[in-house]
Amino acid sequence: MTTWLHEERLSAVFAIIRDRRARSILDLGCGDGDLLLRLALEPQIERIVGVEIDPAALTRLQRRLDEAAPHQPPHRPEIRLVHGSMTEGGAALAGFDCAILLETIEHIDPARLSVLERNIFAAMRPATIIITTPNADYNPLLGVPSHRFRHPGHRFEWDRAKFLKWAEGVAARHRYAMVCRAVAGHHPTLGGASQMAVFDAIAPDGN
Repeated sequence: MTTWLHEERLSAVFAIIRDRRARSILDLGCGDGDLLLRLALEPQIERIVGVEIDPAALTRLQRRLDEAAPHQPPHRPEIRLVHGSMTEGGAALAGFDCAILLETIEHIDPARLSVLERNIFAAMRPATIIITTPNADYNPLLGVPSHRFRHPGHRFEWDRAKFLKWAEGVAARHRYAMVCRAVAGHHPTLGGASQMAVFDAIAPDGN
């Protein structure tokens, strides 16, 4: 069973996908497939590629896809799973309508974020990029001590100001329009439990 926070994140992401009418999706850091399995049920989506560095997670995801196959609606997108890193192989994954990084960037070493940025925003360059990540400002409301992160696998957790500054810089460097919003709660001073940046590529003619 998923948590309320995870459900809120998924709902926020799907709202953007539907609004942009995305037909081809990159799920970067797809893990066991909570997002990917739901994407497969979206009638507008024609192609999904999931990228994950953990081979055991890909094995579990493939098993889940196989188990779900008999219960799928007539429409089912083409699905491909790739064992790889979000910081590598970008040119081979170019041309997608939307790339999603759902609570994944905080698992990257901060020193590698510039590599991640170039790989996704320059080499892959999907039309829309959706990134969600924990909002460190909200941690006290979740009972997370100030000296700890929410998950032992996190390498960092950004407050809203730092995430916004990073997202604005990325957007400017790679010609994307960007908006940030709170996800899962709207505390008047602390924001939401997660935060989301949505990047839309700016065409060469400026539109």
